[in-house]
Amino acid sequence: MAKGRPRSFDMDTALDQALKLFWTKGYEGTSLSDLTQAMGISPPSLYAAFGNKEELFRRALDRYMQEMVDFCGTLNAPTAREVAERLLHASADIDPDHPAGCLLVQAALSCSEASDSVRQELIARRKAGEEALRDRFERAVREGDLPPTADPALLAGYLTVTAEGMAVHATSGASREVLRAIADAALQAWPVLIAGKQSSPSQPEQAAD
Repeated sequence: MAKGRPRSFDMDTALDQALKLFWTKGYEGTSLSDLTQAMGISPPSLYAAFGNKEELFRRALDRYMQEMVDFCGTLNAPTAREVAERLLHASADIDPDHPAGCLLVQAALSCSEASDSVRQELIARRKAGEEALRDRFERAVREGDLPPTADPALLAGYLTVTAEGMAVHATSGASREVLRAIADAALQAWPVLIAGKQSSPSQPEQAAD
């Protein structure tokens, strides 16, 4: 049986170029011609190596999560407070070699109903990240690092929404210094957040007439 013709391009390099395009322009904003031109390959070669555009995006998304986001390192911080600090400071520390913002946020914002399967994939991945944060904070409560009054779901949601907002701000051109200041301001709420809901004081009884 004759061997197939070897590929004339480097898969990792081509995938990196696709990732950069998706990160910059979003899923729908990136056309097939954009991809083939940036990757230096023909449409048949793209389909043969990566499948269709959606499959290529999923491969690029996997690469982004594995190599560009140190989420596991964030979750492995020794305290819940340090988890929060690492997450928000990572959102502020823009790498000049990469596009600003977060690929998951950027791509989801630009998806219409025509790309609903991609949008649902992005939503699922973002939810998974929030759930991982919640699990980490639940462990912190069990270990005594957070007080029993702390609400792990609230903490995870607060940090997720803040980080996503910072990502949008970064895409709009916010500097690292501005984003760091936002992160530090958000962290000032940490003592209040971990205190959890306090029971409302009982109403004073009305004096008898």
